[in-house]
Amino acid sequence: MTIGLAPARFGLPASAVDDDLSVLRLIRSRRVGPTTFHRLIAEHGSARAALEALPGIAAQSGIADYAVCPEGVAAAELAAGRRAGARLVRHDSADYPDSLRQIDGAPAILWVRGDPAWLSRDVMAVIGARNASSLGLRMARGMAAGLGEAGFTVAAGLARGVDTAAHAAALPTGTIAVMAGGVDVIYPAENADLAARIAECGVLVSEQPPGTEPAARHFPTRNRIVSGLSQGVVVIEAAQRSGTLITARNALDQGREVMAVPGHPMDARAAGCNALIRDGATLVRSAADVADALAQTRPLPAPVAMAAPDPLPPPPRDQGGPIQLESRILQRLSPSPTEENDLIRDLGVPAATASAVILSLELQGRVTRLAGGRLALS
Repeated sequence: MTIGLAPARFGLPASAVDDDLSVLRLIRSRRVGPTTFHRLIAEHGSARAALEALPGIAAQSGIADYAVCPEGVAAAELAAGRRAGARLVRHDSADYPDSLRQIDGAPAILWVRGDPAWLSRDVMAVIGARNASSLGLRMARGMAAGLGEAGFTVAAGLARGVDTAAHAAALPTGTIAVMAGGVDVIYPAENADLAARIAECGVLVSEQPPGTEPAARHFPTRNRIVSGLSQGVVVIEAAQRSGTLITARNALDQGREVMAVPGHPMDARAAGCNALIRDGATLVRSAADVADALAQTRPLPAPVAMAAPDPLPPPPRDQGGPIQLESRILQRLSPSPTEENDLIRDLGVPAATASAVILSLELQGRVTRLAGGRLALS
């Protein structure tokens, strides 16, 4: 394979032959996550072709009984989406937001309730603690309302506390709620009325099938969508170890602006925000501060042209077969993430060769692909 980047790096794929059923079957197939999905599309040209090739790829990896997602399973998901009043937005659709296409491991599909056009507007995320203080909730409401008046669509995760306050305040100007479960499964339940209003004045969005109950593993993947849709994230109250800081880290990895509202040093709910500011996040106190910070953001100047250095001798080529290369890859990996590009460079083999073996190990369940182009042992 010759793929090492997220789908956005390639633009819209030439998959005119695909239909919703084919795309759903591919992303719902066993051990095919978003990154593998896009790699297969880029290698084979369409979801249909990737579905045809996948059993053979798995067989070459030693998985004799591999079967792709059955048509009936994908058809049932499409029917569930229709019953929920949701719409499927595929990665190759004009309604799919460009900002999300740019991130590594971009969702292959999105289920949306509401107008998907909100996803492609100027978006800012307002996130924070579930057990927010009264002052924190007040700040969230003021921040979200101010951002809406300034022309931003406010995104959050529909959680208790700061998220709920931000969504409610942004209803008049539009808001995006990114769900950890299906778009028809409201969590927490007390936000059911708020979610219904968001579907009318904004959009609910999830990459999970309709009817999916939110699970712990879904929240970190949900968070990458919150930050991926946004120009930046504003953090209002966050403990030192919290899901909110996961979203902030995602934002940094995705090249988004990270801003934080400072808090009292003795308040544990402010520890995460204060740490973000200490580490370089922009201190903000209002929507005006956010707008000013974004206005000051400038692209880096073009690098000065320099004479090319003498070429280095090529790295030694691998003399073994796939089995030996599998062993070498596994020896270089650990449970801690490793940059895939660094791994391929260290192996000294063609990128296409290494990528094919990495995909084989991923299908075997021996390697896990993480956000940011990283790999780890499963």
